[in-house]
Amino acid sequence: MRIDKFLNSVNITKRRSVAQDMISNKVVMINDVVSKASKSVDIGDVITINYLQNPKKYKVLKIPTTKSTPKSLQHEYIKELS
Repeated sequence: MRIDKFLNSVNITKRRSVAQDMISNKVVMINDVVSKASKSVDIGDVITINYLQNPKKYKVLKIPTTKSTPKSLQHEYIKELS
C-alpha cells in the first residue's frame, strides 16, 4: 500500500491530500529515508513524521485491506514508538 494511502487509512492523517502535502514537504520518512508518495509500506517498517514540536515514530504491524479503518482499531495496524 502506498504511504499516502496508509497514513490516511490508519487515521494518522484526516485526508489523503494532507498526507501527500506532508510527503511533498519531506516530513515523512520510512526507515530513516525521506519518502515519496508512491513508496509502498511493508510490515515492520518504521514511519517517522517530523512534526514542528516533536517527531513521532510508528511501527507498521499490519496493512489494512479497506480504504479506512475505525480509530478504535488503529492499534492493530500501527504501534507508536515515540
